[in-house]
Amino acid sequence: MTAPPSTLRIGWIGCGTHANEMLLPQLTRHDVEIVALCETDEARLNTTGRRYGVAESCRLRDWRDLLARSDLDAIGLAVGPGLHHEIGLAAIARGLPLFIEKPPAPTAKQAAELAAAAASRKVPVVLGFMKRYSTANRIAVNVIGSTEFGETASFLGQYMTAPTYFANNPDYSGFYLHHCVHYFDLVPHLMGQVASVGARRHELAPGKLLLHVDFRFANGGIGTLVMGTHQSRGTPMEWWQVMGDHARVEVRNLHEVRYFRNPPFKVSKPEASLIDGQDTLVWEPNFTAAANEDHKGYHALLGDFVRAARGEPTAAPGAADGAAAMALLEQVITASE
Repeated sequence: MTAPPSTLRIGWIGCGTHANEMLLPQLTRHDVEIVALCETDEARLNTTGRRYGVAESCRLRDWRDLLARSDLDAIGLAVGPGLHHEIGLAAIARGLPLFIEKPPAPTAKQAAELAAAAASRKVPVVLGFMKRYSTANRIAVNVIGSTEFGETASFLGQYMTAPTYFANNPDYSGFYLHHCVHYFDLVPHLMGQVASVGARRHELAPGKLLLHVDFRFANGGIGTLVMGTHQSRGTPMEWWQVMGDHARVEVRNLHEVRYFRNPPFKVSKPEASLIDGQDTLVWEPNFTAAANEDHKGYHALLGDFVRAARGEPTAAPGAADGAAAMALLEQVITASE
């Protein structure tokens, strides 16, 4: 693959709310140019085109017309799992590096096909698993990987949403594919290889599902993940904890990190103080800072996509990670039925 110019020329497919509010604003903070857009909805296509200075002649309704262009260095996809698979295979066949919003395909089999094609053609594919990149999660991952923390023993977590968010999916397919799949990438990222999974479900009412997932990890560790569609999106809905030996790290609401060690009791010690290396560490971002920081992780993730498209090494989640997450998801769905 010929090295692209310093400013990466992007063809972007999918101009919905998520692309406009989350992905494209963070992508264009990097050294890129959106040279062509594709969207079936003409109003959204033109609104996005004007926002990012894409010429009317480069605003396309058919993704095949976009892939046929000769002025692209990479492709971005945010159009839904079925088209992610179809367009992804076509882009890989052209040798174009890809960013694919999760999930990469509707099924684990199709996700594996995408991963095999990317590996065969040696085409970089970066998956939209931005939870690896949120500031709090990255801090916690580095704590877990430290010598001081030791081997991971357990995972506990919850990742909830509301029934209205997936109201058009009475079979919960949207909940599984667009919500749950995040944690089937994140949990192995935190704990290592998953040896087995089990699951139990409880449907409170139509559209209100509760799912408990049990993990056994290759290192012998165990875990429980609670997900569901019966909480308000107006409240914090995400929390996880990993325990080691006399240590644990927690991330609350995707922004607060707490690292608990093994401090001595302090009640009977007049000299009690906070001791470096023993007492709890807490981190939160400074939301009053004027800097345009993205603690959710999209900016950092898309930065790795830009670097991967330029042929630079990154640790970004790739097509094989997407296939692995989809395989775990399907095992859980089967186990819960």
